[in-house]
Amino acid sequence: MAGRYRAGKKRQNRFSMVLAMLVVVLLLAVVAVSSMRLSSELKVKEKKRAELEQQIRDEIERSREIDEYEKYVQTDQYKERAARDKLGMVKDGETVFEDEGSR
Repeated sequence: MAGRYRAGKKRQNRFSMVLAMLVVVLLLAVVAVSSMRLSSELKVKEKKRAELEQQIRDEIERSREIDEYEKYVQTDQYKERAARDKLGMVKDGETVFEDEGSR
């Protein structure tokens, strides 16, 4: 009877080992799948971050251009050009030539 008891214990130990290994393998699989998913999400977020950083740089450049244009609009040079282009004004003593083909 003692031999049967030992054989039963061996079988139970093997079953416990196989079950423990199965649990470990399943845990590793879950960790691997989660890791791949998180890695994929990280790549997407990094790409979005790069796009947003580029948009920030573009908007900063645009803001600089607007500031420069604002300064230019306040100059006498701009006022003179606007008066010439929009109002058709000329300085005293200037002669205006118009292209007849543009009428």
